[in-house]
Amino acid sequence: MAKRDYYEVLGVEKGADAAELKKAYRKKAMEFHPDRNKDNPDAEAKFKEVNEAYDTLKDADKKAAYDRFGHAAFEQGGMGGGRGGFSGGAGQGDFASAFSDVFDDLFGDFMGGQRGGGRSRAQRGSDLRYDMRVTLEEAYTGAQKTINVPTSVACTSCSGTGAANGAEPQTCPSCSGMGKVRAQQGFFTVERTCPACGGLGQIIKDPCPDCHGAGRVEKERSLSVNIPAGVETGTRIRLAGEGEAGLRGGPTGDLYIFIEVRPHAIFEREGVNLHCSVPVSMATAALGGDIEVPTIDGGRSRVKIPAGSQSGRQMRLRAKGMPALRGGGQGDMFIELAVETPVNLTAKQKELLQEFDKLGEDSNNPESSSFFKKVKSFWDGMKHS
Repeated sequence: MAKRDYYEVLGVEKGADAAELKKAYRKKAMEFHPDRNKDNPDAEAKFKEVNEAYDTLKDADKKAAYDRFGHAAFEQGGMGGGRGGFSGGAGQGDFASAFSDVFDDLFGDFMGGQRGGGRSRAQRGSDLRYDMRVTLEEAYTGAQKTINVPTSVACTSCSGTGAANGAEPQTCPSCSGMGKVRAQQGFFTVERTCPACGGLGQIIKDPCPDCHGAGRVEKERSLSVNIPAGVETGTRIRLAGEGEAGLRGGPTGDLYIFIEVRPHAIFEREGVNLHCSVPVSMATAALGGDIEVPTIDGGRSRVKIPAGSQSGRQMRLRAKGMPALRGGGQGDMFIELAVETPVNLTAKQKELLQEFDKLGEDSNNPESSSFFKKVKSFWDGMKHS
């Protein structure tokens, strides 16, 4: 049977670049892998065909020969036969090598290493997280806070190398310094972390007694953290190099401070703006007057209450809110009036309120008057329907 065109096998155009070829190959390889198609007797043949096509087209020299001469380039005595290291198709070894490329590409990060390069004995330390709660006042002014962070620091006894008496780590004989070992299992080339060195590629025959070869020890550190003005819940502050020490002299990770601003007893925050609900007496709301309200900086502002103010009315105090964390500027503060109904009235107060109510007119209570007119109209409409 004549071989199918390699580009057709991968489902790409003839001018496809390396990235397109690789993407198409990965898709086809996963689609026809025998382990995924146990009930399809043709899957294995298609899988091999896909690998043969990609094994040819991923190589620039083979691809150039194929584009010029087609399959004849690799046949015995063909136009390109015997040149450039070309073989007559993809055998079992070529197939395993081709699929290994994709296997590494798909799963290499989870296996914990870089293909073909091995691991360095020095590994970067982990990043750390610290959750910090601050008051709204601290978020307004900014603050300097001291925190204690339990972490790993470089071992001073061995200077972070993990070896005692200045000895140097040696190349792991099990993996030859690669940090991983491979085993052929059918169509797969399976890669695992080397059990002898734990994936480091090196072993220490005489480990440091203080850190037991890790190059770092557990310790609590005290750090000073600058909290900038304007932070809010969710703000993240990065302290470079203040995380966990690297393994065997590797670079230190970072420390991330996550900010949570505590709720305030008086103010409610919304971005850079503040809201404050202020109770006012019924008489002040009716007659008007002045009140003093607190501000987040610890000061006070005088606010004029217009006569006839209702609950829910808002007034804005410009630039009395929170500072912006980025870009400068400052938010506003919004005062919301809450008209308070008097309680615990004396007999005289009740008598005066009753007298006031008798003297009242619709113009004194326009909202209630308007509402009950609508109610009366609604009921009248129900009677005549």
